[in-house]
Amino acid sequence: MRDFKQSLSLFWLLMSAASVCAQTSPLRMDLKAALDLAESSNLELRAARQQRAVALAGLKIASQIPNPTVSVAAARDLPHESLLWDQPIELAGQRGKRRAVAQEEQKATELDIGVLARQIRRRTREAFYRAILSSEQTGQAKAALDLATRVAEVVRQRFEAGDVAQLEVIQAEVEVARATAEYEATVQTQKIADVQLAALLNLPLEGTLTLSGRLEDLPKAEALPVITGKALSSNGEVQRAAQEFELEQRKLALAKAQRIPNVSLQAGVDLNAPPDFNVGPRGQIAVSLPLFYHGQGEVAQSSARLEFLRTVLQARRTTASAEVMAAYYDFVAKAGQSEQFGRRIVPASAKLAEMAEDSYRSGKSNLLTLIDAQRRLNETRKSYLDSLFAVQSSFAALEEVVGGSLD
Repeated sequence: MRDFKQSLSLFWLLMSAASVCAQTSPLRMDLKAALDLAESSNLELRAARQQRAVALAGLKIASQIPNPTVSVAAARDLPHESLLWDQPIELAGQRGKRRAVAQEEQKATELDIGVLARQIRRRTREAFYRAILSSEQTGQAKAALDLATRVAEVVRQRFEAGDVAQLEVIQAEVEVARATAEYEATVQTQKIADVQLAALLNLPLEGTLTLSGRLEDLPKAEALPVITGKALSSNGEVQRAAQEFELEQRKLALAKAQRIPNVSLQAGVDLNAPPDFNVGPRGQIAVSLPLFYHGQGEVAQSSARLEFLRTVLQARRTTASAEVMAAYYDFVAKAGQSEQFGRRIVPASAKLAEMAEDSYRSGKSNLLTLIDAQRRLNETRKSYLDSLFAVQSSFAALEEVVGGSLD
């Protein structure tokens, strides 16, 4: 018994240690995992999906059968008592047409959820690469700080050797202080980006995320005609307009069906009418006569709205095509810009900074020239990182306009 208790205690100790390690160890995640987690765990999306219950309740309401009416009467005249059962009967398939309207409203709810899901996907993609951008900017700031520190050491050595004035030492120290401030600012920016991504993924805000991915891994877009074709069938605005058009068609069919008056079947018994009878059955049919109003207003209103929605659908298709073209050309332009930075501008700036440092070490140029070259290199690298993030962001925008994944 004692051995069993010791084994049980050891088991719970190991489980607790494993739980602590799971809480403190960083979570590794690539883009696909982040998108999948946002799809399943994002709180905004989960709240929106609760609207399905409302739509299902509307469908249940539309399926209801009218309740009967039971009347009991007592009078001094014959017959003294009567019992009547009144059951309304819907004609022209009104109940089925109500269900069709409710089903279209449910589809509209699903479309709204899909639109939000695509928005969350775009925000997640941008937040993922913004976190990577912040991490790489932090690394770039640290490299700039190390370079400024190394240059300051070279200046100090040359000053001690009597090759330069103390003014250059002060200038180098100021440059180190500036690089330190920039590095500390980028560290805080990286924390902000991590928190924003964790909030989208419904993860602990104080946790640590290790992202697998690079800004340089740029996505590839299909040909413009292919993307435009996808957008015309999956764009959120086009789908919503098409759904509104279909819903209005169902409402028009219901309005036409409601022009046919319903029939009310009544059955009952008359009681206590001596000396003729004690129990006598009775039945009747009631129909409202559409003499003055027969639903012409609802039919006219629905028909007019249907024509309006037909025009809206055509306009949404044209707008979606234009938005896809604009987003596609924006993506192509930003991808070309980032390619120029990576292939030509950044390597040339790094070469100039290296030459400026060699020139300063040999005493052929002053410190200001070296500092200027280093600043230009740092700014160029920042611009390169920004251009890479712009490509990722524009691709996310293109995906949202199209209304589906382009990966």
